[in-house]
Amino acid sequence: MYLETIYVLSREKTAVHSVDVSEHMGYSKPSVSRAIGLLRAGGYVEMAEGGALTLTESGLARAQKIYERHTLLTSLLVSIGVDREIAAEDACKMEHDISDATFDAIKRYVEGHFES
Repeated sequence: MYLETIYVLSREKTAVHSVDVSEHMGYSKPSVSRAIGLLRAGGYVEMAEGGALTLTESGLARAQKIYERHTLLTSLLVSIGVDREIAAEDACKMEHDISDATFDAIKRYVEGHFES
């Protein structure tokens, strides 16, 4: 969720800081700092001297994958009548648990049935 949040915020702002992530997600600053530390150690995020966060190449790829899953699943759920807020929450849960094969099948289905 942190990678996706950094990705989304970076599309809206020129510089993303831990406090932005904290405010967006509603998490405490210490929780975000710990998570950012783990993401940095994993090679997904870099932090500039001023504290600006940027996604590494692998972090960006992972964030884009998560974002695609989230947006497609949210759209699918909304299209079948689920309230947008509930759809977004459920999509967040689903995106982390489904296999690539299942997501790819859902994506093909959506592209074949809902897009022109």
